[in-house]
Amino acid sequence: MSSLKPSEIVKELDKYIIGQNKAKRSVAIALRNRWRRQQVPEELRDEIAPKNIILIGPTGVGKTEIARRLSMLTDSPFNKVEASKFTEVGYVGRDVESMVRDIVELTVNKVKSKEQKAAIPKAEQITEERMLDLLLPPVLHSKKKKENQNLEDEAEEELDEAEEELDEAEEELDEAEEELDEAAVQEQEKDSPTRAKLRKMLREGKLDKRYVDLDVSEQNMPVIEVFSNAGLEEMGINFKDMLGGMMPKNSKRRKVKVPEAMKLISQEESQNLVDFDKVVKQAIERVEQSGIIFLDEIDKIAGKDGSHGPDISREGVQRDLLPIVEGSTVTTKYGPVQSDHILFIASGAFHAIKPSDLIPELQGRFPIRVELDSLARKEFVRILTEPKNALLLQYVALMKTEGLDVIFEDPAVDEIAKIAEEVNSRTENIGARRLHTLMECLLEDILFEAPDMDTKKISIDVKYVREKFKDIKNDDDLSRYIL
Repeated sequence: MSSLKPSEIVKELDKYIIGQNKAKRSVAIALRNRWRRQQVPEELRDEIAPKNIILIGPTGVGKTEIARRLSMLTDSPFNKVEASKFTEVGYVGRDVESMVRDIVELTVNKVKSKEQKAAIPKAEQITEERMLDLLLPPVLHSKKKKENQNLEDEAEEELDEAEEELDEAEEELDEAEEELDEAAVQEQEKDSPTRAKLRKMLREGKLDKRYVDLDVSEQNMPVIEVFSNAGLEEMGINFKDMLGGMMPKNSKRRKVKVPEAMKLISQEESQNLVDFDKVVKQAIERVEQSGIIFLDEIDKIAGKDGSHGPDISREGVQRDLLPIVEGSTVTTKYGPVQSDHILFIASGAFHAIKPSDLIPELQGRFPIRVELDSLARKEFVRILTEPKNALLLQYVALMKTEGLDVIFEDPAVDEIAKIAEEVNSRTENIGARRLHTLMECLLEDILFEAPDMDTKKISIDVKYVREKFKDIKNDDDLSRYIL
Protein backbone atom coordinates (compact mmCIF):
# COMPACT_ATOMS: atom_id res chain seq x y z
CA MET A 1 0.00 0.00 0.00
CA SER A 2 2.89 2.37 0.75
CA SER A 3 3.96 2.39 -2.91
CA LEU A 4 0.51 3.26 -4.24
CA LYS A 5 -0.11 6.95 -4.79
CA PRO A 6 -3.72 8.12 -5.35
CA SER A 7 -2.99 8.66 -9.05
CA GLU A 8 -1.62 5.11 -9.33
CA ILE A 9 -4.69 3.68 -7.57
CA VAL A 10 -6.96 5.48 -10.06
CA LYS A 11 -4.82 4.20 -12.92
CA GLU A 12 -5.22 0.60 -11.70
CA LEU A 13 -8.98 1.04 -11.30
CA ASP A 14 -9.16 2.44 -14.85
CA LYS A 15 -8.09 -0.98 -16.16
CA TYR A 16 -11.41 -2.48 -15.06
CA ILE A 17 -13.87 0.41 -14.57
CA ILE A 18 -14.86 2.93 -17.20
CA GLY A 19 -15.49 6.54 -16.14
CA GLN A 20 -16.61 7.46 -12.61
CA ASN A 21 -13.46 9.50 -11.98
CA LYS A 22 -14.91 11.31 -8.95
CA ALA A 23 -15.66 8.03 -7.18
CA LYS A 24 -12.22 6.64 -8.04
CA ARG A 25 -10.50 9.74 -6.68
CA SER A 26 -12.49 9.56 -3.43
CA VAL A 27 -11.69 5.91 -2.72
CA ALA A 28 -8.03 6.45 -3.74
CA ILE A 29 -7.72 9.29 -1.22
CA ALA A 30 -9.41 7.20 1.49
CA LEU A 31 -7.01 4.35 0.81
CA ARG A 32 -3.94 6.58 0.84
CA ASN A 33 -5.11 8.14 4.12
CA ARG A 34 -4.81 4.70 5.71
CA TRP A 35 -1.14 4.57 4.87
CA ARG A 36 -0.69 8.18 6.04
CA ARG A 37 -2.34 7.32 9.36
CA GLN A 38 0.25 4.58 9.95
CA GLN A 39 3.04 7.14 9.56
CA VAL A 40 1.81 9.70 12.12
CA PRO A 41 2.94 9.57 15.78
CA GLU A 42 1.30 6.76 17.73
CA GLU A 43 -0.48 9.04 20.21
CA LEU A 44 -2.32 10.71 17.29
CA ARG A 45 -2.85 7.56 15.24
CA ASP A 46 -5.87 6.29 17.16
CA GLU A 47 -7.55 9.69 16.92
CA ILE A 48 -7.66 9.65 13.11
CA ALA A 49 -10.89 7.99 12.01
CA PRO A 50 -11.49 6.70 8.46
CA LYS A 51 -13.57 8.93 6.19
CA ASN A 52 -16.42 6.65 5.16
CA ILE A 53 -17.98 7.08 1.73
CA ILE A 54 -21.48 6.91 0.24
CA LEU A 55 -21.63 6.13 -3.48
CA ILE A 56 -24.87 7.36 -5.04
CA GLY A 57 -26.02 6.12 -8.42
CA PRO A 58 -28.27 3.66 -10.29
CA THR A 59 -27.46 -0.04 -10.48
CA GLY A 60 -24.82 -1.22 -12.91
CA VAL A 61 -22.63 1.91 -12.98
CA GLY A 62 -19.67 0.41 -11.08
CA LYS A 63 -20.28 1.05 -7.37
CA THR A 64 -19.63 -2.51 -6.20
CA GLU A 65 -16.83 -3.05 -8.70
CA ILE A 66 -14.92 0.00 -7.44
CA ALA A 67 -14.96 -1.29 -3.86
CA ARG A 68 -14.13 -4.87 -4.87
CA ARG A 69 -11.22 -3.90 -7.10
CA LEU A 70 -9.94 -1.57 -4.39
CA SER A 71 -9.72 -4.45 -1.89
CA MET A 72 -8.06 -6.72 -4.46
CA LEU A 73 -5.54 -4.00 -5.29
CA THR A 74 -4.31 -3.81 -1.69
CA ASP A 75 -5.16 -7.38 -0.60
CA SER A 76 -7.35 -5.89 2.12
CA PRO A 77 -10.01 -7.89 4.00
CA PHE A 78 -13.27 -7.25 2.15
CA ASN A 79 -16.90 -8.12 2.77
CA LYS A 80 -19.94 -7.08 0.75
CA VAL A 81 -23.29 -7.09 2.54
CA GLU A 82 -26.77 -5.85 1.69
CA ALA A 83 -28.20 -3.53 4.32
CA SER A 84 -31.69 -4.76 3.46
CA LYS A 85 -30.98 -8.18 4.99
CA PHE A 86 -30.50 -6.73 8.47
CA THR A 87 -33.29 -6.30 10.97
CA GLU A 88 -33.60 -4.45 14.24
CA VAL A 89 -32.79 -6.44 17.38
CA GLY A 90 -35.96 -8.26 18.37
CA TYR A 91 -37.00 -9.07 14.80
CA VAL A 92 -36.25 -12.31 12.98
CA GLY A 93 -33.20 -11.81 10.76
CA ARG A 94 -29.49 -11.07 10.89
CA ASP A 95 -28.08 -8.50 13.26
CA VAL A 96 -25.68 -5.84 12.00
CA GLU A 97 -22.73 -7.20 14.00
CA SER A 98 -22.73 -10.28 11.77
CA MET A 99 -21.01 -8.30 8.99
CA VAL A 100 -17.96 -7.84 11.24
CA ARG A 101 -18.02 -11.51 12.24
CA ASP A 102 -18.23 -12.45 8.56
CA ILE A 103 -15.23 -10.37 7.51
CA VAL A 104 -13.19 -11.81 10.41
CA GLU A 105 -14.14 -15.35 9.40
CA LEU A 106 -13.23 -14.70 5.77
CA THR A 107 -9.88 -13.16 6.75
CA VAL A 108 -8.98 -15.98 9.15
CA ASN A 109 -9.64 -18.54 6.39
CA LYS A 110 -7.62 -16.48 3.90
CA VAL A 111 -4.63 -16.07 6.23
CA LYS A 112 -4.79 -19.74 7.22
CA SER A 113 -4.82 -20.80 3.59
CA LYS A 114 -1.83 -18.55 2.90
CA GLU A 115 0.11 -20.02 5.84
CA GLN A 116 -0.70 -23.55 4.71
CA LYS A 117 0.60 -22.79 1.22
CA ALA A 118 3.80 -21.42 2.75
CA ALA A 119 4.17 -24.63 4.77
CA ILE A 120 3.72 -26.93 1.76
CA PRO A 121 7.47 -27.47 1.03
CA LYS A 122 8.17 -28.56 4.60
CA ALA A 123 4.95 -30.58 4.72
CA GLU A 124 5.97 -32.40 1.54
CA GLN A 125 9.29 -33.42 3.12
CA ILE A 126 7.53 -34.79 6.19
CA THR A 127 4.96 -36.51 3.98
CA GLU A 128 7.65 -38.25 2.00
CA GLU A 129 9.31 -39.57 5.15
CA ARG A 130 5.99 -40.79 6.57
CA MET A 131 5.16 -42.52 3.30
CA LEU A 132 8.55 -44.25 3.28
CA ASP A 133 7.85 -45.42 6.81
CA LEU A 134 4.55 -46.88 5.62
CA LEU A 135 6.18 -48.57 2.64
CA LEU A 136 9.19 -49.77 4.66
CA PRO A 137 8.14 -50.14 8.32
CA PRO A 138 11.17 -49.62 10.60
CA VAL A 139 11.67 -52.90 12.47
CA LEU A 140 14.76 -51.55 14.17
CA HIS A 141 12.91 -49.71 16.93
CA SER A 142 10.72 -52.66 17.89
CA LYS A 143 13.66 -55.05 17.75
CA LYS A 144 15.77 -52.81 19.96
CA LYS A 145 12.86 -52.32 22.36
CA LYS A 146 12.32 -56.09 22.61
CA GLU A 147 15.97 -56.83 23.25
CA ASN A 148 16.14 -54.06 25.84
CA GLN A 149 13.11 -55.51 27.54
CA ASN A 150 14.72 -58.98 27.65
CA LEU A 151 17.88 -57.57 29.17
CA GLU A 152 15.91 -55.63 31.77
CA ASP A 153 14.02 -58.80 32.71
CA GLU A 154 17.28 -60.68 33.18
CA ALA A 155 18.63 -57.82 35.27
CA GLU A 156 15.53 -57.86 37.46
CA GLU A 157 15.87 -61.61 38.01
CA GLU A 158 19.48 -61.18 39.00
CA LEU A 159 18.43 -58.35 41.30
CA ASP A 160 15.92 -60.59 43.02
CA GLU A 161 18.44 -63.40 43.40
CA ALA A 162 21.24 -61.30 44.81
CA GLU A 163 21.33 -57.59 45.52
CA GLU A 164 25.08 -57.66 45.80
CA GLU A 165 25.35 -58.46 42.09
CA LEU A 166 23.35 -55.34 41.13
CA ASP A 167 26.39 -53.32 40.10
CA GLU A 168 27.67 -56.14 37.93
CA ALA A 169 24.25 -56.54 36.26
CA GLU A 170 24.04 -52.81 35.54
CA GLU A 171 27.46 -52.89 33.95
CA GLU A 172 26.40 -55.79 31.80
CA LEU A 173 23.22 -53.91 30.86
CA ASP A 174 25.21 -50.83 29.86
CA GLU A 175 27.54 -52.93 27.76
CA ALA A 176 24.59 -54.65 26.12
CA GLU A 177 22.96 -51.29 25.30
CA GLU A 178 26.20 -50.06 23.74
CA GLU A 179 26.33 -53.20 21.61
CA LEU A 180 22.69 -52.65 20.62
CA ASP A 181 23.42 -49.03 19.60
CA GLU A 182 26.30 -50.19 17.45
CA ALA A 183 24.07 -52.85 15.88
CA ALA A 184 21.38 -50.22 15.25
CA VAL A 185 23.84 -47.98 13.40
CA GLN A 186 25.03 -50.89 11.31
CA GLU A 187 21.44 -51.95 10.53
CA GLN A 188 20.46 -48.37 9.65
CA GLU A 189 23.41 -48.09 7.31
CA LYS A 190 22.44 -51.43 5.84
CA ASP A 191 18.81 -50.29 5.27
CA SER A 192 19.60 -46.81 3.90
CA PRO A 193 20.20 -48.00 0.28
CA THR A 194 16.77 -49.69 0.33
CA ARG A 195 15.13 -46.53 1.63
CA ALA A 196 16.96 -44.44 -0.96
CA LYS A 197 15.78 -46.79 -3.70
CA LEU A 198 12.19 -46.55 -2.47
CA ARG A 199 12.49 -42.75 -2.29
CA LYS A 200 13.60 -42.64 -5.92
CA MET A 201 10.76 -44.93 -7.01
CA LEU A 202 8.26 -42.83 -5.04
CA ARG A 203 9.42 -39.58 -6.68
CA GLU A 204 9.34 -41.17 -10.15
CA GLY A 205 5.75 -42.36 -9.64
CA LYS A 206 6.57 -46.07 -9.89
CA LEU A 207 4.68 -46.78 -6.65
CA ASP A 208 1.49 -44.88 -7.60
CA LYS A 209 -0.55 -48.06 -8.07
CA ARG A 210 0.48 -49.53 -4.75
CA TYR A 211 -1.91 -49.52 -1.78
CA VAL A 212 -0.98 -48.61 1.80
CA ASP A 213 -2.90 -48.75 5.06
CA LEU A 214 -3.48 -45.24 6.40
CA ASP A 215 -5.17 -44.11 9.64
CA VAL A 216 -7.53 -41.24 8.81
CA SER A 217 -8.95 -39.25 11.72
CA GLU A 218 -12.71 -38.84 11.81
CA GLN A 219 -14.81 -36.74 14.15
CA ASN A 220 -18.58 -36.77 14.08
CA MET A 221 -19.95 -33.50 15.40
CA PRO A 222 -23.53 -33.10 16.63
CA VAL A 223 -25.49 -30.34 14.94
CA ILE A 224 -26.52 -27.79 17.54
CA GLU A 225 -28.47 -24.65 16.78
CA VAL A 226 -29.08 -22.03 19.43
CA PHE A 227 -31.31 -18.98 18.95
CA SER A 228 -30.09 -15.93 20.82
CA ASN A 229 -29.53 -12.19 20.45
CA ALA A 230 -25.91 -12.87 19.56
CA GLY A 231 -27.06 -14.52 16.35
CA LEU A 232 -27.87 -18.07 15.38
CA GLU A 233 -24.72 -18.63 13.33
CA GLU A 234 -22.34 -17.32 16.02
CA MET A 235 -23.75 -19.28 18.95
CA GLY A 236 -23.95 -22.43 16.87
CA ILE A 237 -20.27 -22.19 15.97
CA ASN A 238 -19.23 -21.52 19.56
CA PHE A 239 -21.07 -24.55 20.91
CA LYS A 240 -19.57 -26.75 18.23
CA ASP A 241 -16.10 -25.53 19.12
CA MET A 242 -16.72 -26.10 22.85
CA LEU A 243 -17.94 -29.65 22.31
CA GLY A 244 -15.22 -30.34 19.75
CA GLY A 245 -12.65 -30.84 22.50
CA MET A 246 -14.87 -33.25 24.43
CA MET A 247 -15.85 -35.46 21.52
CA PRO A 248 -13.45 -38.37 20.92
CA LYS A 249 -11.51 -38.28 17.70
CA ASN A 250 -11.95 -41.62 15.96
CA SER A 251 -9.44 -42.84 13.43
CA LYS A 252 -10.42 -45.18 10.65
CA ARG A 253 -7.93 -47.34 8.81
CA ARG A 254 -8.31 -47.09 5.07
CA LYS A 255 -6.53 -48.82 2.22
CA VAL A 256 -5.65 -46.12 -0.29
CA LYS A 257 -3.28 -45.72 -3.20
CA VAL A 258 0.02 -43.98 -2.60
CA PRO A 259 -0.88 -40.65 -4.37
CA GLU A 260 -4.10 -40.27 -2.37
CA ALA A 261 -2.29 -41.19 0.85
CA MET A 262 0.39 -38.58 0.08
CA LYS A 263 -2.32 -35.95 -0.44
CA LEU A 264 -4.09 -36.82 2.84
CA ILE A 265 -0.85 -36.83 4.82
CA SER A 266 0.28 -33.54 3.22
CA GLN A 267 -3.00 -31.83 4.16
CA GLU A 268 -2.71 -33.05 7.73
CA GLU A 269 0.93 -32.01 8.05
CA SER A 270 0.38 -28.56 6.47
CA GLN A 271 -2.39 -27.92 9.02
CA ASN A 272 -0.18 -29.09 11.88
CA LEU A 273 2.60 -26.74 10.81
CA VAL A 274 0.32 -23.68 10.98
CA ASP A 275 0.25 -21.74 14.24
CA PHE A 276 -3.49 -21.02 14.46
CA ASP A 277 -3.12 -18.52 17.32
CA LYS A 278 -0.74 -16.51 15.14
CA VAL A 279 -3.19 -16.76 12.23
CA VAL A 280 -6.07 -15.41 14.33
CA LYS A 281 -3.97 -12.57 15.73
CA GLN A 282 -2.79 -11.55 12.26
CA ALA A 283 -6.31 -11.79 10.80
CA ILE A 284 -7.88 -9.63 13.51
CA GLU A 285 -5.12 -7.04 13.12
CA ARG A 286 -5.67 -6.92 9.35
CA VAL A 287 -9.43 -6.50 9.76
CA GLU A 288 -9.03 -3.74 12.34
CA GLN A 289 -6.40 -1.79 10.40
CA SER A 290 -7.27 -2.36 6.73
CA GLY A 291 -10.70 -4.00 6.55
CA ILE A 292 -13.25 -2.73 4.02
CA ILE A 293 -16.98 -3.38 4.43
CA PHE A 294 -19.13 -2.55 1.43
CA LEU A 295 -22.65 -1.80 2.62
CA ASP A 296 -24.92 -2.05 -0.41
CA GLU A 297 -28.55 -0.92 -0.68
CA ILE A 298 -28.25 1.47 2.26
CA ASP A 299 -31.12 3.48 0.78
CA LYS A 300 -33.44 0.53 1.54
CA ILE A 301 -33.12 1.15 5.28
CA ALA A 302 -33.78 4.88 5.04
CA GLY A 303 -37.34 5.83 5.91
CA LYS A 304 -39.12 8.87 4.52
CA ASP A 305 -41.30 11.24 6.56
CA GLY A 306 -41.26 8.88 9.52
CA SER A 307 -43.19 6.13 7.71
CA HIS A 308 -44.61 3.37 9.87
CA GLY A 309 -46.17 -0.03 9.32
CA PRO A 310 -44.07 -2.72 7.59
CA ASP A 311 -41.00 -0.42 7.54
CA ILE A 312 -41.01 0.30 11.27
CA SER A 313 -37.65 -1.43 11.80
CA ARG A 314 -35.75 0.67 9.23
CA GLU A 315 -34.71 3.37 11.66
CA GLY A 316 -33.92 0.67 14.21
CA VAL A 317 -31.46 -0.93 11.76
CA GLN A 318 -29.80 2.45 11.27
CA ARG A 319 -29.45 2.89 15.03
CA ASP A 320 -28.00 -0.63 15.37
CA LEU A 321 -25.62 0.15 12.52
CA LEU A 322 -24.47 3.44 14.03
CA PRO A 323 -22.18 2.08 16.81
CA ILE A 324 -20.50 -0.33 14.39
CA VAL A 325 -19.70 2.48 11.94
CA GLU A 326 -18.71 4.88 14.75
CA GLY A 327 -16.40 2.30 16.25
CA SER A 328 -17.16 -0.32 18.85
CA THR A 329 -16.04 -3.73 20.05
CA VAL A 330 -17.71 -6.70 18.38
CA THR A 331 -17.51 -10.11 20.01
CA THR A 332 -16.55 -12.89 17.61
CA LYS A 333 -15.60 -16.52 18.11
CA TYR A 334 -11.96 -15.48 17.64
CA GLY A 335 -12.11 -12.75 20.26
CA PRO A 336 -13.09 -9.06 20.43
CA VAL A 337 -12.63 -6.99 17.27
CA GLN A 338 -12.52 -3.18 17.14
CA SER A 339 -14.41 -1.58 14.24
CA ASP A 340 -12.98 1.93 14.78
CA HIS A 341 -10.71 1.91 11.73
CA ILE A 342 -12.66 -0.32 9.35
CA LEU A 343 -13.49 1.61 6.18
CA PHE A 344 -17.21 1.54 5.36
CA ILE A 345 -18.24 2.21 1.78
CA ALA A 346 -22.02 2.46 1.44
CA SER A 347 -23.96 2.62 -1.80
CA GLY A 348 -27.51 3.06 -2.98
CA ALA A 349 -29.58 4.25 -5.91
CA PHE A 350 -31.50 6.81 -3.80
CA HIS A 351 -34.30 7.09 -6.37
CA ALA A 352 -37.23 7.89 -4.09
CA ILE A 353 -35.27 9.20 -1.11
CA LYS A 354 -32.15 11.23 -0.41
CA PRO A 355 -29.07 10.56 1.75
CA SER A 356 -30.42 13.26 4.06
CA ASP A 357 -33.32 10.90 4.88
CA LEU A 358 -30.89 8.77 6.90
CA ILE A 359 -30.79 9.54 10.62
CA PRO A 360 -28.50 12.52 11.30
CA GLU A 361 -26.02 10.51 13.39
CA LEU A 362 -25.47 8.02 10.56
CA GLN A 363 -25.13 10.80 7.99
CA GLY A 364 -22.31 12.24 10.05
CA ARG A 365 -20.38 8.99 9.87
CA PHE A 366 -20.37 9.10 6.05
CA PRO A 367 -18.82 12.52 5.38
CA ILE A 368 -17.84 11.80 1.75
CA ARG A 369 -20.68 11.55 -0.76
CA VAL A 370 -20.02 10.86 -4.43
CA GLU A 371 -22.64 10.77 -7.16
CA LEU A 372 -21.82 8.36 -9.96
CA ASP A 373 -22.77 9.20 -13.53
CA SER A 374 -25.31 7.24 -15.53
CA LEU A 375 -23.81 5.33 -18.43
CA ALA A 376 -24.50 6.41 -22.00
CA ARG A 377 -23.61 5.13 -25.46
CA LYS A 378 -20.00 6.33 -25.34
CA GLU A 379 -19.35 4.54 -22.02
CA PHE A 380 -20.99 1.34 -23.27
CA VAL A 381 -18.60 1.20 -26.24
CA ARG A 382 -15.63 1.59 -23.91
CA ILE A 383 -17.00 -1.02 -21.46
CA LEU A 384 -17.33 -3.53 -24.31
CA THR A 385 -13.77 -3.05 -25.56
CA GLU A 386 -11.34 -1.32 -23.17
CA PRO A 387 -11.16 -3.07 -19.74
CA LYS A 388 -8.86 -6.04 -19.19
CA ASN A 389 -11.95 -8.15 -18.60
CA ALA A 390 -14.00 -6.54 -21.40
CA LEU A 391 -17.20 -8.36 -22.31
CA LEU A 392 -16.24 -8.85 -25.97
CA LEU A 393 -12.88 -10.34 -24.97
CA GLN A 394 -14.70 -12.82 -22.74
CA TYR A 395 -16.93 -14.06 -25.56
CA VAL A 396 -14.03 -14.24 -28.02
CA ALA A 397 -12.08 -16.36 -25.53
CA LEU A 398 -15.10 -18.61 -24.92
CA MET A 399 -15.55 -19.24 -28.64
CA LYS A 400 -11.87 -20.01 -29.13
CA THR A 401 -12.34 -23.06 -26.93
CA GLU A 402 -14.56 -24.40 -29.76
CA GLY A 403 -11.98 -23.50 -32.40
CA LEU A 404 -14.11 -20.59 -33.56
CA ASP A 405 -12.81 -17.05 -34.22
CA VAL A 406 -15.46 -14.38 -33.58
CA ILE A 407 -14.68 -10.85 -34.78
CA PHE A 408 -16.75 -7.82 -33.73
CA GLU A 409 -16.61 -4.96 -36.22
CA ASP A 410 -16.44 -1.45 -34.77
CA PRO A 411 -19.80 -0.29 -36.26
CA ALA A 412 -21.43 -3.40 -34.74
CA VAL A 413 -20.03 -2.57 -31.31
CA ASP A 414 -21.35 0.97 -31.64
CA GLU A 415 -24.78 -0.38 -32.60
CA ILE A 416 -24.87 -2.67 -29.52
CA ALA A 417 -24.04 0.32 -27.31
CA LYS A 418 -26.73 2.41 -29.01
CA ILE A 419 -29.39 -0.28 -28.43
CA ALA A 420 -28.30 -0.69 -24.79
CA GLU A 421 -28.76 3.03 -24.24
CA GLU A 422 -32.19 3.03 -25.88
CA VAL A 423 -33.45 0.01 -23.94
CA ASN A 424 -32.19 1.47 -20.64
CA SER A 425 -34.03 4.72 -21.37
CA ARG A 426 -37.30 2.97 -22.28
CA THR A 427 -37.28 0.33 -19.55
CA GLU A 428 -35.54 0.03 -16.20
CA ASN A 429 -32.04 1.54 -16.22
CA ILE A 430 -29.75 -1.29 -15.10
CA GLY A 431 -26.54 0.27 -16.42
CA ALA A 432 -23.79 -1.93 -17.80
CA ARG A 433 -25.67 -5.08 -16.81
CA ARG A 434 -27.86 -4.45 -19.86
CA LEU A 435 -24.88 -5.35 -22.04
CA HIS A 436 -24.78 -8.88 -20.59
CA THR A 437 -28.43 -9.41 -21.56
CA LEU A 438 -27.91 -8.00 -25.06
CA MET A 439 -24.78 -10.06 -25.73
CA GLU A 440 -26.45 -13.32 -24.67
CA CYS A 441 -29.42 -12.55 -26.93
CA LEU A 442 -27.13 -11.52 -29.81
CA LEU A 443 -24.88 -14.62 -29.68
CA GLU A 444 -27.46 -17.20 -28.62
CA ASP A 445 -27.45 -19.09 -31.95
CA ILE A 446 -23.66 -19.04 -32.24
CA LEU A 447 -23.16 -20.22 -28.65
CA PHE A 448 -25.59 -23.09 -29.24
CA GLU A 449 -24.33 -24.23 -32.64
CA ALA A 450 -20.59 -23.57 -32.19
CA PRO A 451 -19.54 -27.22 -31.59
CA ASP A 452 -21.17 -28.33 -34.89
CA MET A 453 -20.14 -25.42 -37.09
CA ASP A 454 -17.96 -26.11 -40.13
CA THR A 455 -16.87 -22.48 -40.51
CA LYS A 456 -14.10 -21.37 -38.16
CA LYS A 457 -14.47 -17.62 -38.52
CA ILE A 458 -17.52 -15.43 -37.89
CA SER A 459 -17.72 -11.67 -38.28
CA ILE A 460 -20.37 -9.75 -36.36
CA ASP A 461 -21.42 -6.69 -38.37
CA VAL A 462 -24.10 -4.01 -38.06
CA LYS A 463 -26.53 -5.96 -40.27
CA TYR A 464 -26.30 -9.01 -38.03
CA VAL A 465 -26.88 -6.92 -34.87
CA ARG A 466 -29.89 -5.09 -36.32
CA GLU A 467 -31.39 -8.33 -37.62
CA LYS A 468 -31.13 -10.02 -34.21
CA PHE A 469 -32.68 -7.09 -32.32
CA LYS A 470 -35.20 -5.98 -35.00
CA ASP A 471 -38.32 -7.57 -33.51
CA ILE A 472 -37.41 -6.86 -29.89
CA LYS A 473 -36.48 -3.24 -30.54
CA ASN A 474 -39.72 -2.46 -32.39
CA ASP A 475 -41.97 -4.23 -29.90
CA ASP A 476 -41.84 -2.28 -26.65
CA ASP A 477 -43.76 -4.90 -24.64
CA LEU A 478 -41.50 -7.69 -25.90
CA SER A 479 -38.46 -5.55 -25.15
CA ARG A 480 -39.57 -5.13 -21.54
CA TYR A 481 -40.08 -8.88 -21.26
CA ILE A 482 -36.83 -10.06 -22.87
CA LEU A 483 -34.38 -7.22 -22.31
